[in-house]
Amino acid sequence: MTTLLQRLQITLPIFQGPMTGSDTPQLAAAVSQAGGLGFLGCGMRSPQAMADAAAAVRAATAKPFGMNLFVLETPDPDAAEVAAAMDRLAPLYATFGLQPERPARWCEDFAAQFEALIAARPAVASFTFGILSAAQVRRLKSEAGSFVIGTATTVAEALAWQEVGADAVVASGMEAGGHRGTFLGDWDGSQIGTLALVPQCVDALKIPVIAAGAIMDGRGIAAAQALGAQAVQMGTAFLACPESSIVPAQRAAMAAAQATDTRLTRIFSGRPARGILNQAMRMLQPHEADIPAYPVQNALMGPIRRAAAQAGDAGHIALWAGQGVGAARGLAAGELVALLAQEWQDTRAKLSN
Repeated sequence: MTTLLQRLQITLPIFQGPMTGSDTPQLAAAVSQAGGLGFLGCGMRSPQAMADAAAAVRAATAKPFGMNLFVLETPDPDAAEVAAAMDRLAPLYATFGLQPERPARWCEDFAAQFEALIAARPAVASFTFGILSAAQVRRLKSEAGSFVIGTATTVAEALAWQEVGADAVVASGMEAGGHRGTFLGDWDGSQIGTLALVPQCVDALKIPVIAAGAIMDGRGIAAAQALGAQAVQMGTAFLACPESSIVPAQRAAMAAAQATDTRLTRIFSGRPARGILNQAMRMLQPHEADIPAYPVQNALMGPIRRAAAQAGDAGHIALWAGQGVGAARGLAAGELVALLAQEWQDTRAKLSN
């Protein structure tokens, strides 16, 4: 058992990725109960919803679990930028009979979410999209007793998290599904694959590294550990579980998809994210450079995504998935964790022969 697993009091090096908008307390609880670390993706949850979700996990399992937040400042976008973005989306609004309206709010207030996180006292608190201050990290440790994990897409970002006092870092390769966590440097230069990123982070850091990006089975877990990672974080693999909240149209799209079907796009949220190519991505791709940054575009696209999901229209929802999507298995979360553990142990046994 690695130092990280001992510290977290879990038996398997398997973290369920915090999939904001697609996770459920049932999914997190099932993964934790099976010996891994379940996560609640709270980037778009209100403080009250965070408290409710944490209570639901605790009602289902006594095992440790994590909560994840997006490190964000509430934006104050230029009115002309918003108007141009809404004009750009007008055909999509019209497709679903919607009237374009400026959202009442762009995102949840991070300061309020942070206080809710401390009040929830999860075993693990993780973060993407930005970085905390050293003072915030100290508060999480002293007031909530949480183990703090940052997300990095480059070695520089990993070192920055170590500098502010993080206990571990998720090294997220470009193969990973969903949003890129990049917060230092340029987007293009931060598209580093898992195989290259993980060992470089391991060599540079004194704290544990958790590998993420297209890890779908026990072979991937063993490979990540061979690179020096102490655990893996798997999103797409758990997205296919029945406990996730994705709609039937997304399940069908995932079941039919292969690695070559995913793309990085800003069109749904304003931040580069990997998902399955669909009609909305093709339509708005020429406007990628003009799309406002997260969370403005994310809020403007919200009504379209919700209407498309209700209509069962996979062409206009964000089909977040990593390059490993073709290997996703629609098993119950507890069954998947057990299978992953067996595959991991079998692979290690083969490698030791």
